[in-house]
Order: sequence, then C-alpha cells, then structure tokens
Amino acid sequence: MSQRPDLRQRRAVLEHEWSRWVPRLSVAGARPGGSAALRHEVTESWARSLSSVDPGRDSAPVTDGGPVHERWTSSPLYRPVSGLAGELRSIAEDAGFVTAVTDESGTILWTCGGPTMRRHAERVNFAPGGRWDEQAMGTNALSLALRTGRPSSVFSAEHLVSALHGWVCYCAPVHGPDGRVLGVLDLSTTWDRSHPLAMSTVRTLVSTIEARLTTEVARPSRLRLTCLGSEQVAREGRPLPLRPRQLEILTLLALEPGGFSPERLRAALYGDRPVTSSTFKAEISHLRRALGGAISPATTPSPPPSPATPPTSCARWSRATRTPPCSATAARSCPAPRHPASRSGAAASKWPYGRPYWRVPARKTPCATANGPRTTRRSTSTRCGCSARRTRAVRSRRAG
Repeated sequence: MSQRPDLRQRRAVLEHEWSRWVPRLSVAGARPGGSAALRHEVTESWARSLSSVDPGRDSAPVTDGGPVHERWTSSPLYRPVSGLAGELRSIAEDAGFVTAVTDESGTILWTCGGPTMRRHAERVNFAPGGRWDEQAMGTNALSLALRTGRPSSVFSAEHLVSALHGWVCYCAPVHGPDGRVLGVLDLSTTWDRSHPLAMSTVRTLVSTIEARLTTEVARPSRLRLTCLGSEQVAREGRPLPLRPRQLEILTLLALEPGGFSPERLRAALYGDRPVTSSTFKAEISHLRRALGGAISPATTPSPPPSPATPPTSCARWSRATRTPPCSATAARSCPAPRHPASRSGAAASKWPYGRPYWRVPARKTPCATANGPRTTRRSTSTRCGCSARRTRAVRSRRAG
C-alpha cells in the first residue's frame, strides 16, 4: 500500500507525456524526442505503431489464422504449459492477475485468471484469438517482448492504446531449444497492483517452461500415421490437424526411413514441375510447425539399399496389404507422390490442390523380387524394372 502514491504520481506523469507526444508522432515524418519520464523503446514503438493502430481503439482485433483451439493444441508450448496450468492459475487468482500465453506472432492462445480479472481482460479482447502484436495493438509488453526477445514490462500510459492505460503487464519470451522464440508468457493486472516481484515470477515460470521443452526434445514423442481409410496423424493418442497435402508429405517421409536430403525431397515432392525454393521451404516449415518440430531435414544421403531390397525390384502395391514390398524403392520410383485414389482407373484428374495425378490402368504382371518367387501384383508405376528386363530379354533374343 505504501507504493500507491508513487504509482499514482507515475501514472499521472505518463498520462501527461502520452497526451503531449502521441499527437506529435501522428504527424508523418515526426520523430520522438528526449523525455526523462519515457523510455526510448516506448517512444520508438509509439512511432512505429501509429501508422497502423488508432490510439482510441477499444479492443484488440481477432486473428484470422484459423481456430485458436487447434493452434493451441498443436503448439510446442501446449504440453509444458498444460503441465504448469495449476500453478499458473493459482498465481493468477491469488495475486489478482490474468495469465496469457501467445504464439510467435503475438496471438493469444490460452489464458487463465480469476473471474473479475478475466472479465476486465475480455473487454479489451485479452483472450484467446486476440492479436497483440505491434501492428495490431501498438505498444504493449507482449509486442515489445516479441520484438526484442527480452523480458519487458509496460505500465499504464506507456501503452499506446488509451483503453489499456489502466493496466500493467509483465512479459517474457519463451525460447525453444534451438533459440527460436515460440511465444510469450504474460502476467497482467490493474496499474495499482504493480509490483517488482511480478517480473521475477514471470522469468521463473518461463525458465521452467523452457526446461520442459528441452526435456521433451531429449525424449521425442512418437507419431502414429494412418494412410488407409481415415487418413490421420496422432501424437501419443492425440490427433493432429493436418491438411491432405501435409499428410502426403509425411507419408513420403515415412516411406524413406533413411531420410531425404533437401534436394531429393524437393525432387520427390514436385518432380519436374517448376517450383520456387520459397514454396518448398514454406511447405516443410508448415508441416514442422504442425508437428511441433517432430521432423528435421536430413543433410546426409540415404543409405544404399540392402540386399533384401535390390534397386532392380519394381515398386508395386500388394493386393492384400496395399503396401509396397520395398518402401525405399517405392519412394524412388515415383518423382511425385500419388494420391491413394490413383492406384486404379485410367483418366487423369484433379485433386483438391489442382495438381494433376495420373492413374495407371490396373494390370497383372509377373514380378520377381528378392522376397520370394514370381508373384502376381498390381502395378502403380510406369517405370518398372521388371518390364525393362523383359524388354531387354526380348530384344536380345531377336538380335540372336
């Protein structure tokens, strides 16, 4: 309680500076000047934000990046934060805070707190789905922490938006084991509850989350991929929301246990089609993000085929199991992955992404493989090693 007069005086000084500088910075070309009451990083953020944010707005915009719940369950922060959910709720409710976790773009994915503080937070859309990056909501602790990569606090009228002048926020970015910023942990409350120990609490909680992230990387989770019937991917029993294209890429990777180099993977995905490097990197990055970093590019070439799966064996789908006898050979035989529907029929068609796939007419051909005698299988490849050997044998007999 002894700090309240100081807090009230500090807030009054900041309100005066805000009313003096924000109108000036709104003029095109104006630059922030020196002020003993304002931090340089705050005035610089004001100048950047005023080009896209109205200081008089009353709440944060809603993200357009898809269902927030799905983004949260697929976030790499989901498991470590869920393990600390009880402690986070206890701190928020006992101290009169609202706790929030964002992704790397500044979109809030999860919150907790007492009913009173949550009602206050919902009025300004400090709730799942709200965008709090600098371009959307101006100067605030979340946007500063994301921009600088360091813990940050913003008190009262240091916020650009006047609707937030009754708040104080403490944030710290959460870094993954690779050093990448995965999101931000925030503790927010009303300005009169400001306390220096709040920042220490945030730092401690973030350190615990980062330690759990490191432990999870050391013990990778297992993925279960189902390709026939209902195509889906599950991590430890929990389904992951992947698009059909992502399922296709993951299936191709699963068929090559030795891994792909970036060049071979690009050739396997697109074949001879002209595709830019940025498109290839974007597709792999989106898949890695959806899997929480469960895949990584292989920089070494795949191991040579074993004697049990010679390179001359053709890629065929078994009638009974519909699985190729040699997954590595199957992946190499097709320059671009085929949709499962392409195993039979005859006409070219379009699948959901507008990319044509070609259906090979079903035919029965004898095939000799290292796994056993000649058997009857259904071909899905026009590049059959057996067909090539038969052609060479016929030509040799004719020549003789």
